[in-house]
Amino acid sequence: MPRWLLRAVVLVLALIACYRLGSWAFHQLIGLLVNILIAFFLALAIEPAVSRMAARGMRRGLATFLVFLAVLVASVGFVVLLGSMLAGQIVEMVGSFPRYLDSVIGSINATFHTELSRLAIQDSLLHSDWLQKYVQDSASGVLDVSATVLGGLFRLLTVGLFAFYFAADGPRLRRALCSVLPPAKQAEVLRAWEIAVAKTGGYLYSRGLMALVSGLAHYVLFAFLGVPYAPALAVWVGLVSQFIPTIGTYLAGALPMLIAFTVDPLYALYVLGFVVVYQQFENYVLQPKLTSRTVDIHPAVAFGSVIAGTALLGAVGALIAIPAVATLQAFLGAYVKRYALTAEAEAGAPTPGPRRRVRLPGLR
Repeated sequence: MPRWLLRAVVLVLALIACYRLGSWAFHQLIGLLVNILIAFFLALAIEPAVSRMAARGMRRGLATFLVFLAVLVASVGFVVLLGSMLAGQIVEMVGSFPRYLDSVIGSINATFHTELSRLAIQDSLLHSDWLQKYVQDSASGVLDVSATVLGGLFRLLTVGLFAFYFAADGPRLRRALCSVLPPAKQAEVLRAWEIAVAKTGGYLYSRGLMALVSGLAHYVLFAFLGVPYAPALAVWVGLVSQFIPTIGTYLAGALPMLIAFTVDPLYALYVLGFVVVYQQFENYVLQPKLTSRTVDIHPAVAFGSVIAGTALLGAVGALIAIPAVATLQAFLGAYVKRYALTAEAEAGAPTPGPRRRVRLPGLR
């Protein structure tokens, strides 16, 4: 047996063991890595605001804390408004459920000449086996729901802490990263970092401004129609329509349409028509003016990036896909050499070439 064979076998086994160990560690830490990625993009989004406050003499730690406090207050206010709206609608639906049930039973009795009664139906439902089984399963799943809620709170706290450290110690983090790179690479890293901050922050602020405009426009409509909980619905439409690209407007309009339907079925059609018209106004007038200097990417590329981000990281990938693709596009655009277009290329017509006579076999 050659001498090198034993060492080669040992080396191969060691490489396989290292690969298996690295793969196991990566799968164990993938949740933490995703949280760090979310925190990094969140820190990039608030970096412009923190830098402006720090440039005026405020400490970066205090500036980061104030920005996070404003985001927390806005998020809690949105959740409280939406929760109160949903709770009120649920209470109203539960209170009017017996009246709806009596109306349905009366229509059935008049149509099919039956003698159904609400009390008999309620008694049969309360003593049914499937309802008792459902209640038992729900009671056993309380612990699972509690564990999920606690896990979500812990993940949110982890993301917040990492984002706070990334934003507060941004300059120190960049210096530490550049200190291990040669001078030529340091300029590239700083350039990529600046582009990422500009694109991510610009995406957030442009979307926030469009959410404000959308919320105000829809609030005017809801208040004019007399739809309940108009402020909460306007905030819901503004946020969901802007931070879920392409189809967010239609998803956000579903809840106001449902609530408007409870007031008057015709109002739901009014809301649907306004949502469609406003979507066209936003796509062709408002959005190009607000995002031309921040996140200028094609709508098809944005939609494809959202689908790819959702497939890779779920809802998190859908949120960070557009700023990530915009950053990559801007960074690569600085290194792609562009040429002047010819007249044919500018017009979009192919250049005519010389005609050639083709002789088919068997023909003269």
